[in-house]
Amino acid sequence: MASPFLAIDIGNTRLKWALYDAPRPGAALLAHGAEFLDHIERLGDGPWAALPAPASMLGCVVAGDAVRRRAEEQVTERFDCMPRWVVASAAEAGIVNGYDHPTRLGADRWVAMIGARHRMLAAGPARPMVVVLIGTAVTVEAVDANGRFLGGLILPGHGIMLRALESGTAGLHVPTGEVREFPTNTSDALTSGGTYAIAGAVERMVQHVRSHCGAEPACYMTGGAGWKMAPAMNGHFELVESLIMDGLLVIAQARG
Repeated sequence: MASPFLAIDIGNTRLKWALYDAPRPGAALLAHGAEFLDHIERLGDGPWAALPAPASMLGCVVAGDAVRRRAEEQVTERFDCMPRWVVASAAEAGIVNGYDHPTRLGADRWVAMIGARHRMLAAGPARPMVVVLIGTAVTVEAVDANGRFLGGLILPGHGIMLRALESGTAGLHVPTGEVREFPTNTSDALTSGGTYAIAGAVERMVQHVRSHCGAEPACYMTGGAGWKMAPAMNGHFELVESLIMDGLLVIAQARG
């Protein structure tokens, strides 16, 4: 009996969605897409119009209640299933939450860690992890080998950094440049500076985890701009485009 499952990830800029043939890791991907938040109302009569109806839906949202409600309207108008949203908790699906106030941890960060741990355990024995989301903001999470979330960093994404420099300085309205070891023009200097600022924060967290856990962490990177950052990283980072969707599949299966 087919039981299609709709996964939704609402970030600060876009709503990403994926339809799978079942709510479990490794399920076949039937369809997927993304809409900018301004265009959520197009989903029901547009990309979702010809989809088979999902039996269940689970999502994570960081964009706020108003955006979540607009997405819920599209789901309920087009499909006969109850929208469900992940909220970080004390523990779920193999991850224990070390945040001072567990429910205040961003849902996308929580779900990505769950997806990463499942991926890591499927590949071999348990190891510490560093999980990086490269989006409008950048987050860098540390998880020990037992699945305990130790803590994480939040820093501005590349675009926010450049806009801050443009608004705070005179004469820096320049096109995006290339990442270079020794930039010799302002465009390259800005692009390289933002990229290496993020890379430096990530590498510092890798050092912290290596020292704290006494083991080399498995490192995962995801998010819309992850492919831009990956070449600038020292050490091996596995670039996983669907890490949040993977986490939603793990949680959906665990919840039953």
